[in-house]
Amino acid sequence: MAIRFGRKGALLLNNCFLLLSAVFVLSSRSAGSFEMVILARLLVGVNAGVSMNVQPMYFGESAPKDLRGAVTFSSAVFTALGILLGQVTGLTEVLGSESVWPYLLASNALPGLVQLLTLPWFPESPRYLLIDKGDSKACIQALKRLRACSVFDSEMEEILQERTGTGEVRAKTMWELFADRSLRRQLCTVMAASSAMMLCGNDSIYFYASYIFQEAGIPLEKIQYVAIGTGACEFTSAVVCNLLIERVGRRLLLAGGYALMACWAVVFTVALSLQGKVPGMPYLSMVCVFAYILSFGMGPAGVTGILPAELFDQMARPAAYMVAGSMMWLNLFLMGMAFPFIVNGLGQFCFIPFGGVCVAGCLFIGFTLPETKGRTLAEITKEFDKRNEKVTSNGFLKCGQRKQSQSLTDQTAEYLEIEKV
Repeated sequence: MAIRFGRKGALLLNNCFLLLSAVFVLSSRSAGSFEMVILARLLVGVNAGVSMNVQPMYFGESAPKDLRGAVTFSSAVFTALGILLGQVTGLTEVLGSESVWPYLLASNALPGLVQLLTLPWFPESPRYLLIDKGDSKACIQALKRLRACSVFDSEMEEILQERTGTGEVRAKTMWELFADRSLRRQLCTVMAASSAMMLCGNDSIYFYASYIFQEAGIPLEKIQYVAIGTGACEFTSAVVCNLLIERVGRRLLLAGGYALMACWAVVFTVALSLQGKVPGMPYLSMVCVFAYILSFGMGPAGVTGILPAELFDQMARPAAYMVAGSMMWLNLFLMGMAFPFIVNGLGQFCFIPFGGVCVAGCLFIGFTLPETKGRTLAEITKEFDKRNEKVTSNGFLKCGQRKQSQSLTDQTAEYLEIEKV
């Protein structure tokens, strides 16, 4: 969808799944069909899978390199806001009662309607227009609208450099991406980061939260209000991380987030083991729940979605997001199926495996991911090539690209002449 219809077009078409799901769920009660509810949730899942891949891609391709991380990370900020709003909307006093549950499930169509009304007024991704479509005039117009000023020569030259590197090659399929040895290291990094994000146990914390709050002595009817704090934690940490990402960098936020989560997993295990034996342990467990979610939101929750936009060129980026998204949702599905068995088998030690995943994720990110803050794709690729033991296979190609790039300045000046017309 992102290749054929463009980034903006894919997001607009994606709302069809959301609106159709709202029709099914609103009609399910009068039709007396639970199958319609299942189909509606399936369509919501399709919408989420598409939007959580295409939206960061659109943001990353439209932002200048100095703000690319913060702009792309804003997708994670609003995802966390959606979780928080979902928890508030699900309160018994709002839409969480039996009589209005169809409206609760259909309420997610409202953001889709807002997007349908507003997104057509925004420009398409400049990189998609120039590199995929070869439309330099539309690219310049899109950049001028996004920046609200004249196009900078350096930014246009960067896009042209990427276009020269890709040549006339069409966008890669997922299988072609797997077969490309020059991108093997980047692909492994994205796959590992995407898998660790879903296997780190953050979603399991939400499952455990009600039990922890109940053990801490919170009345059963008040737990739903306290649970809103978990969503508020993730939203707050996402906002803070968005403010820090261009200062601190991607690698430190990712590795640091996993390191903190590993520490809290150990403390959480100790608190669960001593619960009922040592006074105050339920309260320590509550602290661990919020701290774990805060650590997750400070890095892995949003930075993971930025990596495909920064590590792959225009021709490989859609396939890279396809792989990253598939790994996320597949591992989330496996975690959802396996977690009850992990709890039954390990009991209070059920978070030890998640701590191991966090330690592995921290070490892997720390040793394999170069810092991408404020760097162009060519600079990031060069850094990966330095880490690659077999760079000889790419030597001839790089030489050819270096010769082609000598005329990029002239090409930029030629394209920018369109502004004067």
